[in-house]
Amino acid sequence: MSAFDDLMVFQRETEALAQIAGRLGWDQETMMPRGAAAQRGEEMAAVEGVLHARRVDPRITDWLEMIDEGHLDDAGSAQLRHIRRSHARASKVPAALAARLARITSEAQGIWAEARENEDFAAFAPTLSEVITLKREEGMALAAGGDIYDAMLDDYEPGATGAELEAMFGALRPELTRLREAVRSAEAPPVLQGKFDESAQMKLTRQLAKTFGYDMSMGRVDKAVHPFSSGSGLDVRITTRTNETDPFNCFYSTIHEVGHACYEQGIDRAYLLTPLGAGVSMGVHESQSRIYENQLGRSRAFTGWLFGQMKDAFGDFGVADEDTFYRIVNRVSDGYIRTEADELQYNLHVLLRFDLERALMGGELQVDDLEAAWNDRFKADFGYEVDKPSNGVLQDVHWSVGLFGYFPTYSLGNVYAGCLNDALRKDVTDLDDQLTVGDTRAATGWLRENVQSHGGLYHPKELITRATGSAPSEAPLLSYLSSKFGELYSL
Repeated sequence: MSAFDDLMVFQRETEALAQIAGRLGWDQETMMPRGAAAQRGEEMAAVEGVLHARRVDPRITDWLEMIDEGHLDDAGSAQLRHIRRSHARASKVPAALAARLARITSEAQGIWAEARENEDFAAFAPTLSEVITLKREEGMALAAGGDIYDAMLDDYEPGATGAELEAMFGALRPELTRLREAVRSAEAPPVLQGKFDESAQMKLTRQLAKTFGYDMSMGRVDKAVHPFSSGSGLDVRITTRTNETDPFNCFYSTIHEVGHACYEQGIDRAYLLTPLGAGVSMGVHESQSRIYENQLGRSRAFTGWLFGQMKDAFGDFGVADEDTFYRIVNRVSDGYIRTEADELQYNLHVLLRFDLERALMGGELQVDDLEAAWNDRFKADFGYEVDKPSNGVLQDVHWSVGLFGYFPTYSLGNVYAGCLNDALRKDVTDLDDQLTVGDTRAATGWLRENVQSHGGLYHPKELITRATGSAPSEAPLLSYLSSKFGELYSL
């Protein structure tokens, strides 16, 4: 077994270097001075060059050929599956292209942020065009004659295809639209009023992180323009953001990112710094963040507890009782920002991006036409016009950093979360009684045991099927949304 041992030692070093690269990205989004962007691009390119060289190292092929899988356990075989896949994909991408992509996507973040601040898509368009050109070149190398978008999607949701997701999303859209229109015709809950001290928000948001099981001895909470989670194993960091008039933005961004972070913190320590030591896919990752945020965090039971915590933190903030608070938290309202969207409309934002980025990668849509295409599609889907680029095409960081194929995993994660919520509530029959007193341990423990601890051991669909007893389907999500918002709005 020396070949397997040698391969895993080599892989452990590669995984450690990848974590360092991730830490550079975290720093860029949180603490790095703006003037350092060009140098950081060079640093990221240098690290990516080292990582790419290790991922295509010919010794990997030799080790893989020498290993007798018949002597491996399930975890060992899964390690090899991931290493083979990574090696095969990396070997198709020229080192120079990988470095160019690392450099331009690092620099593009700052250009995007400045364009967003100045409401100037034209200032970002040339850089985005360069990113897309390089990503299409990478996609063609990976696809080897197949579908470019599928090749990109495989980076985030192994085994999924654009056509498969198009069918699933096609089943989601009409039901979401029908329910949304019914809600719009009903009486709306009140809107939260007043100002909420931002330091008090951060204090409560850190309490919420701990309430959902985030281990602060191996993590931290910082502020960023776009909330995110970074790292795995023993160093998993999250960011959130504050808004003086909207504390829910802070609280639910935090709970969402804690879902991601707890997934990484919950993986079996035996898999630390190995291919199994990270979430198996972004769809599964998103299932954790969304079930933490929505099915648990926005439930009637948990919001009753949160209502008391907010009264302690802010005093009388103008909401009469727990039921009113629950309705305010889950209020369906018009808005432009995906990350701030209510449960009912969130997936419509994702479906818009999915269709646009497939068109960009397929060459049917050019960057010069992207802003108009976005605005037209938004008007068609939501019924009102985008008022400024930061509320439209410039609102997300993903395309600037080359994350094409990432957006659909947000909705796939919602689908997975719907399936997991059904199974969780069947197994933990007194869940709401526990959430009423702010006790999430049974829920988060169930998710850790059935999903998080396995890391990359199983294929994404296999993992969800094992956890729930059924193949993934959009039906549980639609049933949950229909029941919840039907009751909330007396439909």
